[in-house]
Amino acid sequence: MPALIPLRDLFDNPERALARLSPDGRRISWLAPRDGVLNVWVSDAAGGEAVPVTDDRDRGVRSYLWSRDATRILYVQDVGGDENHHLLCVDAARGGPARDLTPFPGVRAGLIAAPRATPRHVLVSMNLRDRTLFDAYRLTLATGRLELVGRNPGNIIGWVADREGRLRAARAQTPEGDFELLVRDAEDEEPRVVARYANEDGGHLFAFTPDGSRLWVGSARDSDLIRLVELDPADGSEREIDRDDEVDLSGPMISDVTGELLGTVYLRDRLLVHIFDERLARDWEAIRALHAGDPRITGQDAEETAFIVSFDDDRDPGATYFYDRTTGDARLLFRSRPRLDPATLAPMRPVTITSRDGLVLRSYLTLPLDAESSDLPAVVLVHGGPWARDAWGYDPQAQFLANRGYAVLQVNYRGSTGFGKSFTHAAEHEFAGKMHDDLIDGVEWLVAEGIADRERIAIYGGSYGGYAALVGATFTPDTFAAAISVVGPSSLVTLVRSFPPYWRPLLASTWFRYVGDPDDPEQLADLEARSPLNRVDAIRAPLLVIQGANDPRVTKAESDQIVAALRERGVEVEYLVKDDEGHGFVKPENRMDAYGTIERFLARHLGGRVAA
Repeated sequence: MPALIPLRDLFDNPERALARLSPDGRRISWLAPRDGVLNVWVSDAAGGEAVPVTDDRDRGVRSYLWSRDATRILYVQDVGGDENHHLLCVDAARGGPARDLTPFPGVRAGLIAAPRATPRHVLVSMNLRDRTLFDAYRLTLATGRLELVGRNPGNIIGWVADREGRLRAARAQTPEGDFELLVRDAEDEEPRVVARYANEDGGHLFAFTPDGSRLWVGSARDSDLIRLVELDPADGSEREIDRDDEVDLSGPMISDVTGELLGTVYLRDRLLVHIFDERLARDWEAIRALHAGDPRITGQDAEETAFIVSFDDDRDPGATYFYDRTTGDARLLFRSRPRLDPATLAPMRPVTITSRDGLVLRSYLTLPLDAESSDLPAVVLVHGGPWARDAWGYDPQAQFLANRGYAVLQVNYRGSTGFGKSFTHAAEHEFAGKMHDDLIDGVEWLVAEGIADRERIAIYGGSYGGYAALVGATFTPDTFAAAISVVGPSSLVTLVRSFPPYWRPLLASTWFRYVGDPDDPEQLADLEARSPLNRVDAIRAPLLVIQGANDPRVTKAESDQIVAALRERGVEVEYLVKDDEGHGFVKPENRMDAYGTIERFLARHLGGRVAA
């Protein structure tokens, strides 16, 4: 077995990450720690000393972009994980104190677009007027002036601008949970409905075509898989542009210079790109030769003469290159975690599991390096969402667990996205039902393959994965030797009733459609029956619960109530709460504490390795 990898090498802040190129091509930026907190650093593109330009001292900067005129760095930040994000900016050359562009307490701001045509402005969404609704504003970066350009009548859930920087399209939700696409020719007009989509058919707005007359949309109308179509607002008709035979469209690749469609992106077991542009096809071939991982273009200059390319790789995370499209030359900028030796990390292998009712569950298996792959302790690692998916690449949790001696199985259970609408909607009203059966079928596969010791299998996850862990402990108590719930809901009733106000308009198409409405007496009974809180008497396996006190999605009450119920029974349960975190831990010291607790908990109950 390889040496134990220190927790900090896996879970501390990366040494560098998320490189971007300034629009004028003169500077490169990236995230790196400043006094232990992630901030934005900038250097000349040709090299030279890097300087920090942001000075966040608390939660760190996790995402950012350049203003179109290359003078500012823009980023969002919340307080203590409450997800009421503010949009901030700093001078890209001198740094200095950040300026809050949306200084409204209790309001959540989001960036709609930073249009190329209007470099001094950005479009933002905010629930300033009504906490349940997001209006659209044009924000002047120099002054902070806000102009209302899209008033939400109560049903709009997303906005789209055209290439001229005009807010011209929106996606709305009907009371039944279906979708409508709205378009207007000018910002002073009322938008009109141009297309309607059943809930399962999507209708995801991506962008306007270069001339602004049509829309590129992700549609599953008359198809099980989401494909790229061109929508004519005149009559709502679709023309198919591209599709894949196995998985849903992830999104289009669009030129920022011309607005032309360059390609499409899909995620099978690994990344798949269909490229339509000859020049990009040549560049992509050269880029793929740089590294064995899956490439993603994370930055480019305004004229698209150079790319920043970051590779996702199961054993070498975040290798990032500068690629000159004019010469074809490339140079390595950094590896995100250079202290990690790829030779000590375990490969992630795609595997296919068939559910008991015949569904194909695309899954991933990570085994301890250099270990006998039989009768191992194992962890079923459940992704959150549930409207998300596991994918191939670097997963620090999988690497951590495999390094400690556990087989790690990640199942894309029904309801996971990307595998077609039939697969996603097979999860309707199947919380603690067939969705959980898929995880149990994963357990049976591990045992049948001789990989796992049936008596030493744990279930672990965050958010929905945390709920799945609680379901495992309560609905199938004889299956798992231990369970770990991170920010996991214990009651589907109290969960839905505690959602933030701005989630209310989304519930018809998501939670009410898939899970249930607690205000409906018949559905209330079903929600109660699927809630682990109401089955705590069944819990026999050791349980670890981890929670952020400021979590607005799964409030602390969800963890409090199941821990209290167990302690009233005299059942021991470990409970770790961090007062300065939300829906997941972003501070390195909190992550170290959490993963150290998980490491010791699993070692006690499954017999894996633990650091001294």
